[in-house]
Amino acid sequence: MSTVPVAVTVNGERRELDVEPRLLLVHLLRDHLGLTGTHVGCDTSNCGACTVHLDGEAVKSCTVLAVQADGAEIKTIEGMASADGTLHPLQEAFWNDHALQCGYCTPGMIMSAADLLQRNPDPSEEEIRHGLEGNLCRCTGYHNIVRAVQDAAKGQVSGEQARPPATGEQGRENVEAVGRAEAGGL
Repeated sequence: MSTVPVAVTVNGERRELDVEPRLLLVHLLRDHLGLTGTHVGCDTSNCGACTVHLDGEAVKSCTVLAVQADGAEIKTIEGMASADGTLHPLQEAFWNDHALQCGYCTPGMIMSAADLLQRNPDPSEEEIRHGLEGNLCRCTGYHNIVRAVQDAAKGQVSGEQARPPATGEQGRENVEAVGRAEAGGL
């Protein structure tokens, strides 16, 4: 099959690749760039585990072709922590509030929550629940997830409000960022 050149900036790093036209963005991120924090949960856009930011907007990367992202800026869960490894306030809140169990949905939840807080820095509980409707968690009752988003929004984590790090900051692998609670259990 023929390939198409694609140039994307992922977590601040410009990447140029030749991809098949049918390649999904989630597979570009995971299989071609090694960013495995973006999960494939359902392949039908129902679960939200593959949520990333595409030009500043949360999208389910299983619904976007890699060629459609040509020229775009993409932020994954790996890009949420700062360059020195300091967790993003949402990552800290998820950790502190026990808002994860198996951790599979966590990257998508954090990316969707960051998008919500970018648009609405002080959401109500109802607005948080509505903002996370496209993300499924099969382990929790969502209570701690909602509380974590509330705490991050209120600045009750690391003394700062939730906001995406500046473009160009690299984070560490999701397993390190949000999976510490599952030591050996991811």
